[in-house]
Amino acid sequence: MLHFDQDPKDPAFVQDPYGFYARLRDSGPLAYWTELGVPVLTGYDGVSMALRDNRFGREAPQGFARPIPKGLQHFYEIDAHSMLELEGERHRRLRGLVLRAFTSRRIKDLMPEITAICDDLLDKIDTHTGETDLLQSFCQPLPVRVISRLLGVPEEMCDQLLAWSNAMVAVYTPLRTPEIEAAAEQAAREFSTFMRRYVEARRTTPRDDLITHLIAAEEDGEKLSTDELISTCILLLNAGHEATVHSLGIAVKTLLETETPPDALTDGAIDATLEEVLRYDPPLHFFDRWVYKDMCFMGHEFKRGDKVGLLLASANRDETAWDEADRFRPARPIKQNMAFGVGLHFCVGAPLARLEMRVALPRLFERYPDLALAAPPDYANTWHFHGLRSLRVRLGQK
Repeated sequence: MLHFDQDPKDPAFVQDPYGFYARLRDSGPLAYWTELGVPVLTGYDGVSMALRDNRFGREAPQGFARPIPKGLQHFYEIDAHSMLELEGERHRRLRGLVLRAFTSRRIKDLMPEITAICDDLLDKIDTHTGETDLLQSFCQPLPVRVISRLLGVPEEMCDQLLAWSNAMVAVYTPLRTPEIEAAAEQAAREFSTFMRRYVEARRTTPRDDLITHLIAAEEDGEKLSTDELISTCILLLNAGHEATVHSLGIAVKTLLETETPPDALTDGAIDATLEEVLRYDPPLHFFDRWVYKDMCFMGHEFKRGDKVGLLLASANRDETAWDEADRFRPARPIKQNMAFGVGLHFCVGAPLARLEMRVALPRLFERYPDLALAAPPDYANTWHFHGLRSLRVRLGQK
């Protein structure tokens, strides 16, 4: 296994990490990334197999759990009940209960509300200058308003929910700072207090919202505890919001940069276009896993308690899985990519993210058919949560 040096905060890398990923893939299925301190799986087969292999997992094996960092107690109290961080029976039970409430039909029924929110946001864009930062005026507020309606939380709380979410997800940055940890702890404390109040209110006054349906969800006589409900609601907002904001912003950027024709967003073509956007430049680039038993995987000897990184975005550019993998081809035949994972931890919010993009992109380009980039799009310095800092566009004629 070859060792590679690459500062994940290097500005040039943040703006375009794919050349480095190609170098890693060329070296073999595994490479050691010095700054992260872990071997990383680089190709489609390795990442796909590791996500499906129960010898790897998110939860630390017994005897290897690391002490909770000082000052992050509230954050990790939420994490302790998050299905994203659990394995085995606890994960199966929690995910099963959540899926009983977060059904495909309930997601599909959101389409009229998503459409209405899109139209409202497009109506409110200030056209006086002929330009806007589309990330702030459209891509960011859309998913948080959708999730708020889904959960039954007042939309006037959207700005606060967004602030809490941004502070908490920043902790997952591999090279986080003490300032990031302090902001995440405060957000976790305030967010959980807010959600606890809503969960307790829904127990006595049910409504037709996701919190009520999560409370009612039952499997083999078991229900979600209050702490599990709070963690699940926070996870749905944090993970679902981050993924959709980044996916939507990157989709607009990619479609404009590649001069993709409007018919790529019509009913017969949009599904393939969305999958190609997610493959070509996904919203999440890196996830790590614990090793649960001594084994040989992709030619490397792992020991129980080791960690391995999964480069989802690198896997999506693997030339052995896709022809001309570095080209954006919206009519490419659909094949499962790694943007939302696979296996037992496949993102439960992926159908909602896809639906929001399926509604939002055609509405945007129908309203502004002459939409064009007004400045080079700028990626935020968060690397593995791969998303734009700004997306300035010229609106053209309505």
